[in-house]
This record gives sequence, structure tokens and C-alpha cells, in this order.
Amino acid sequence: MLLALGQFTFEIGTAAFLELSRRREWRHEAGDRIGVAPAYQALGPGAEPISLTGIVAPGISGKHSALDTLEEMGDANEALPLVDARGRIYGQFVITALDRKTTEFLGTGEARRADFTLELTRVG
Repeated sequence: MLLALGQFTFEIGTAAFLELSRRREWRHEAGDRIGVAPAYQALGPGAEPISLTGIVAPGISGKHSALDTLEEMGDANEALPLVDARGRIYGQFVITALDRKTTEFLGTGEARRADFTLELTRVG
């Protein structure tokens, strides 16, 4: 297991990701003052998006049904815990987007490859 989002595990048998991008933000509000630079007040943490990019290639790595499962999880609109293989808990995240690009089609119309990008945002 590379990472788990709720009960879904990212691994070679499901949907292994090749890249994880994480961004952290901190909010500061400017207060204008006459004759001097604005004063800033820290408001706390901001958005914390995570982006996972990977490939599903049935017979080699993963299966298309794993991406279907991620779509269903997104439809549920539930916050889920995100935990890595070392046990690090990142917090509760919601699925905000899933991009899916299928290529290399067989004669049956089934795609041999699907590139995906999953967008998550921390809540609470």
C-alpha cells in the first residue's frame, strides 16, 4: 500500500500513483493604514490541496474499476482520512476532481491504459 483514502488503497493492484503534489497555505489579512504599509494579521491555515497523478494499465498495474470506485467516492461527498504507508495521517480530505484519460484501445473497445489525476482538499 502506498496511500489509503478511507477504505480505498492506492497500490499496484488498484491504482498506483506516480506523483503526489501537496500545497499548504496560510491566510493573512491586510489592514490598510494611512501613511504606512498595511498591517497583516494571521487568520490560520488555508487550503491544503493534494494532487495524485498515476496510470492504470490492466494486466500490468491496476484496474479500471479502481477509478470507478474513486468516482463513486467523489459522488458520496464524504470526508475521508488520508494515511500513507508509514502510518502518517494527513487529515480528512474530500475528492474535488478526477481527471481520466483513456488510450490504447483494444478491438473490443476496452482501453489498455488510463492516466488519472485525483484532486483532494483537506477539510476541517
